[in-house]
Amino acid sequence: MSGGDGGLTMLTGPEEPRPSRPGSRRKAEPPAKKKSGLKNIIALIAVAAILVGGYVVVTKVMDRMGGADDYSGSGTGTVEVTIPSGASGIDIARILAKDDVVKSSEAFYQLSLSDSRAQQVQPGTYRLRKQMSAEAALTVLVDPSARIQAKFTVPEGARVGQIVEIISKNTELKAEDLEAALDDPATIGLPDYANGNPEGYLYPETYFVEPGDDAKAVLSRMVKQTLKVAKDLDIGSRAPALGLSGEEVLTVASILEYEGQKDEDYAKIARVLYNRIEQGMPLQLDSTVSYVSERKGDVWTTAEERANPSLYNTYQHAGLPPGPIGSPGEASIQAALNPAQGPWLYFFATKDGSVIYNEDFGKHTRDCQAEYGAGSCGG
Repeated sequence: MSGGDGGLTMLTGPEEPRPSRPGSRRKAEPPAKKKSGLKNIIALIAVAAILVGGYVVVTKVMDRMGGADDYSGSGTGTVEVTIPSGASGIDIARILAKDDVVKSSEAFYQLSLSDSRAQQVQPGTYRLRKQMSAEAALTVLVDPSARIQAKFTVPEGARVGQIVEIISKNTELKAEDLEAALDDPATIGLPDYANGNPEGYLYPETYFVEPGDDAKAVLSRMVKQTLKVAKDLDIGSRAPALGLSGEEVLTVASILEYEGQKDEDYAKIARVLYNRIEQGMPLQLDSTVSYVSERKGDVWTTAEERANPSLYNTYQHAGLPPGPIGSPGEASIQAALNPAQGPWLYFFATKDGSVIYNEDFGKHTRDCQAEYGAGSCGG
């Protein structure tokens, strides 16, 4: 440091030794080297003591583990054992010993230290046997078929009513409990902009139901997955570039699930929808009408159905319906965000599943009637 008059004094040479006071009888100090050496010896003794003590402890533990009691064979009977999330190797060993799956926690823990398969044990409930060897117990725990769980698969485009039916048929969850949870949108994490309507927010994929999961937990997981996909695809910032809200993107995607038969058709059909909206043309989509009619398996509609005043009827109302008509998957969402470039205003699917696109209504009608017969196609 530096300063004013009271700053650091610069030394210009070695300081002169101060003379002893007359008559002082000061005892000579031992050399510094000896003092330092003594400290080193003490430190070494301390370290040695710690090492010896640690060795004794480790040896005792290893001796104890080496002689751990263990059953032999694959066991008898059945027992359900739950491994909680975050359980360590010793935690699992204690759970198994407590339920008499293994004879001692030490037997399983010792095996887990030497067998890399122990790292594959997942949280969940398993069906094991009583009095198994540690080896047999570990073999079961890493076998996916031993895990007790129900599963269900929601296909792309599935609607809420269909999803409730799928879940209740494949799990122990009751339809009335699922419907009650759906009637309380806040408890399943439905976003405010969904306006309490879960349609389109129960993401289509395969789900596993663990023991203890209730209707709210399962439905919350499905909503959460939809929101995750929306975030991963950056719908929030990409939708405005199309003049749409995030929910409108999901609505378009849900329509694509019904109007398109193949993933490769989605982007072109999305362009048809956007072109018609830009030109102020009604979408005239049978898929939205069949949603109101609760038709299953097809999107063909009758004249009476197309006269329905529902806001979902795109024959009667311009623009998109007020919300999704099913649960869109990632492919249809991507297509809604990335429509193909083209002037098309009309399309129809042929009998073999291919799709014909046209800009001119007359050409569209001729192509469609050539495929399905006179009077079968409109605008």
